[in-house]
Amino acid sequence: MTDTFDAELEQRLVRYAAIDSQSDMDRPGAPSTECQHAMLDLMVEELTAIGATDVVKQPYGTVTATIPGNRPGPTIGFLAHVDTAPQFNATGVKPRVIRGYNGGDITFPDAPDLVLSPKDFPYLAGKVGQDIITASGTTLLGADDKSGIAVIMTAARHLLANPDLPRPTIRVAFTPDEEIGRGVDARLPADLGADFAYTFDGGDLGEVVYETFSADFATVTVTGVSIHPGEATGKLVNAIHLASRIVGTLPQATLTPESTADREGFLHCVDMSGDAAQMTLRLILRDFELDGLAAKGDLLRQVCAAVAATEPRARVTVEIVPQYRNMRYWLEDNMAPVDLARAALAEIGIAPIETVIRGGTDGSRLTEMGVPCPNLFTGQQNVHGPLEYISVQDMARATELMLGIAARATG
Repeated sequence: MTDTFDAELEQRLVRYAAIDSQSDMDRPGAPSTECQHAMLDLMVEELTAIGATDVVKQPYGTVTATIPGNRPGPTIGFLAHVDTAPQFNATGVKPRVIRGYNGGDITFPDAPDLVLSPKDFPYLAGKVGQDIITASGTTLLGADDKSGIAVIMTAARHLLANPDLPRPTIRVAFTPDEEIGRGVDARLPADLGADFAYTFDGGDLGEVVYETFSADFATVTVTGVSIHPGEATGKLVNAIHLASRIVGTLPQATLTPESTADREGFLHCVDMSGDAAQMTLRLILRDFELDGLAAKGDLLRQVCAAVAATEPRARVTVEIVPQYRNMRYWLEDNMAPVDLARAALAEIGIAPIETVIRGGTDGSRLTEMGVPCPNLFTGQQNVHGPLEYISVQDMARATELMLGIAARATG
């Protein structure tokens, strides 16, 4: 069946990836950026064109729609997000397709020194003969999560073109601002109206994720004493120096993303801005357990207090706000959607990979808000950077999985 989806999936992802839709945590509103409307409006247009019903662009930006069911069963939601990550350039994406990958190094036309090698990324070595989509070297690709959109739209189009294929009522949602932790508006669970849901926002073929990080976001503001440098003797307090000391004092060998793995959490400084008068540090705090997350917040406060104590004329404030929580806390009491995905995978001959995700999804928030929502694979790899790639054939298997879940849900 997958061959029937390959061309459509390729065309969709290439089309979607070329549309600028980067989110921005510094901007209010939903979506946070005007450019996301191009993707959201396209989703309205395409869902309407394939015959979906109840197509609505909600006031908070999310596009919802219905694929009418023809069998009794639970109402199932399928979600993906339209925004791309703000961590790397995502403007002017030029997707390209490498057909029949030969197993060697992949180079990039706009960045001659950049190399995607199966020696460095073993998953790529298993994709010989498949069709690989990358960007041109100076941007990310945006398969996170436009591959999820391509999968859902392809499966939705197939279901609507084949009205006898068994499925319960299916609800589709495409959200903005997932990458900045604002993808799930408080109104979405009611507007979605699903008994449970899935995000297609995962990596390796076969991934079924029902455990994510719990996450907090910290803002540290360092206010010094500003004065003309020519008159600064004994008076100037340079906020840059103090902010740098805070970053330098945090344990870099054991608690950063690059020094941790598996179930280890971290503190990660994602932004440092300002001037000698005032500096702002932004950090993300991650852990799989709430006590570990709280400990990281306590550590940050202790470090900031210690640095502030060395210079009483400065003022250092720390604000920590929740972002999302480990979906396991709720799914462990209701594994029905996970079991359904496992059974659908077995039916199409894919062994499930049940791993923790060192990140979060819209499903983390939806699950916390009462809609159980594990995360499923699309094949996306090396996301948030110029080496991002995806196999078209992985996306095709994800499309099969969505159709299989729909069919098995009818009993």
